[in-house]
Amino acid sequence: MSPPPRSAPASRRVGSVVAALCLVQFVDVLGVTVVVTALPEMLADVGGSGADGTLVATGYAMFFGGLLMFGARLGDRVGHRRTILVSLAVFAVGSLLAAVATSVVALTAGRCVQGAAAAAAVPSALRLLTTVADGERVRARAVAAWSAAGAAAGASGFVVGGLVSAVTTWRSVFWGLLLMAAAQAVAVVALVPRDPRPTGRTPLNAVGSVLLTATVMLLVVGTTLLGEDGRTLPGALLVAAAVVVAAAFVAVDRRASAPLLPAALLRRPQVLRGTCGSFVNTATTSGVATLITLYLQSTLGRSPLEAAATLLPLSASVIAGSAVAARLIVRRPRERVTAAGLALIGAGTAVPLLAPATAVLVGAGMAVAGMGLGLAAVATTSLGTDVDESLRATSSGVINTSAQLGTAIGTALVLLTAAATTGVPGPTTGIPVAGWAAPAVLAFAAAALFARLGGSEDGGQR
Repeated sequence: MSPPPRSAPASRRVGSVVAALCLVQFVDVLGVTVVVTALPEMLADVGGSGADGTLVATGYAMFFGGLLMFGARLGDRVGHRRTILVSLAVFAVGSLLAAVATSVVALTAGRCVQGAAAAAAVPSALRLLTTVADGERVRARAVAAWSAAGAAAGASGFVVGGLVSAVTTWRSVFWGLLLMAAAQAVAVVALVPRDPRPTGRTPLNAVGSVLLTATVMLLVVGTTLLGEDGRTLPGALLVAAAVVVAAAFVAVDRRASAPLLPAALLRRPQVLRGTCGSFVNTATTSGVATLITLYLQSTLGRSPLEAAATLLPLSASVIAGSAVAARLIVRRPRERVTAAGLALIGAGTAVPLLAPATAVLVGAGMAVAGMGLGLAAVATTSLGTDVDESLRATSSGVINTSAQLGTAIGTALVLLTAAATTGVPGPTTGIPVAGWAAPAVLAFAAAALFARLGGSEDGGQR
């Protein structure tokens, strides 16, 4: 028996709540990539050197990725709406610190505070979104909107940073983020239902949280350094340290009364597939977007504004892909939708290699990749959060942590591959062919795997 249709006012209210929560996701993910194209201007203004760029660029991602699981547990303990509101206040403080920064230390501190606040907000926002969106089709549309917000924000960061730095000053980016945090707080207070009265105190697993945070932070910074000239050895040492700390975390978390990563959750096929898919989504698209941004500016001499314009189709087509995915995931196995999206990412990444100096072809390829990212992001998020309501904040933390690691590791490997190979001779010398092609190969391989999973007996079953 099908559920009764929602009344128009109830439907509009759900849509308003979903929109408010998706805005939280958009701004928090935007913060990861928004500094990339404006980074040279930022460093010059605060008296930093090129070597300081790693601190500024990775500070946000380090705290965002490292604290997501702790943020999920914090929401379960103190209330998800309350956690979002506090995190927005902290995010505004971090934005203010960055906007008025006069040194690399102050700028990095502001970025780290922003990242920590975002880590607390995102798992709670997704938990509330999947709770308020009742019913399979309504939840599919809500997850599609959420995925579109995140994917579009990650891709738009390159564009926003380039546009703002070209038109005004990089400081306007952080003033804008501060105002957006205030607007979000107003929307959450007005639209999102209050937290229910707590029925018990959820343990925070402090030791496990510290070890997991340290693991992710070491891995993010280490992989970033691997992609930089002269820093391969320190990067390798940090990655090795991350492996050691990860082993310690596993040992501690297994013995904890309230593990951050419950074994029963990680053994579920849909969670594992959603987590792996989220990693590949960001590893392929973030890596190649970063490489294209550097190539356009460093090799072809394009301005940040021109580089941003070339990547704009990536951001725009993500929304279209997400809208299509919302309809497909209720009719087709989600693994197959993921496979289709990854295949488009691979094609969109590979086609521009035919003429990398042609901005129109690069933009067209990015549009195709964006469509694929929209499809794959919705399908993998739906897979990874297809769990009991009480576990959705945790599964959200797992999915988002995987996506952040995908961004860091994918970008580092792309830059490493590009640095280890020679470009194509001629007027476009310096084209990082191997680095550009590597994400396409990964996307095609993952597409083949997910297509096979989607055709298996249990693939896509709910």
